[in-house]
Amino acid sequence: MKRVMITIRGKVQGVGFRYSALQKANALGVTGYVSNRDDGAVEILAQGAFPAVDQLIHWCETGPANAKVDSVFVDEDEADEIYLDFSITV
Repeated sequence: MKRVMITIRGKVQGVGFRYSALQKANALGVTGYVSNRDDGAVEILAQGAFPAVDQLIHWCETGPANAKVDSVFVDEDEADEIYLDFSITV
C-alpha cells in the first residue's frame, strides 16, 4: 500500500477539481480525501495500491478541463490511519 499527500497549485479552486478528484479516486480504488486549502491550493491524501496512487498523481498534473495546474508536490505519508473511502472535505 502507498500513502501520499499531494499538494496541487495553480487555478485549482472553483473549477471542479475536488469533485473530479473524487470521481478519479473512486474509479482507481484509491481512498483518502481531497480539500481546498486557505492558500488556494488543493490537497489530496491518497492511499491504495502503488499503481493506482501513481495514476492519481499523474492525473493531478492536469486535473479537470477548467483547471490550470502550475505544480504538484508529492510527500510520502507514514500515518497509520486507514481510510475506507474517498471523500471531499471542507
